Amino acid sequence: MIIDNMLTRTSTDDKVVDNAQKSTEKIKRSLAKTISWRIVGTLDTILISWLITGTLSLALSIGLVELVTKMVLYFFHERAWNNIKWGK
Repeated sequence: MIIDNMLTRTSTDDKVVDNAQKSTEKIKRSLAKTISWRIVGTLDTILISWLITGTLSLALSIGLVELVTKMVLYFFHERAWNNIKWGK
């Protein structure tokens, strides 16, 4: 308990800040992270699909489907983890 409090609190100029309370992300930040990560992930999927299939149009189709489905899944995954207190 004491170690946990030491790890989640920071002292700055006689002011104690509870870092556990500051760790909640706003929806806009989760959305921005979702979009940026999906751009990277989708480019990777398109490249791998192109290398495997040898067809750029098929690779782009796979990438488009993957972009939408994984972005939605990631967003809800992030929001669910934001409600879990473990590790904060």
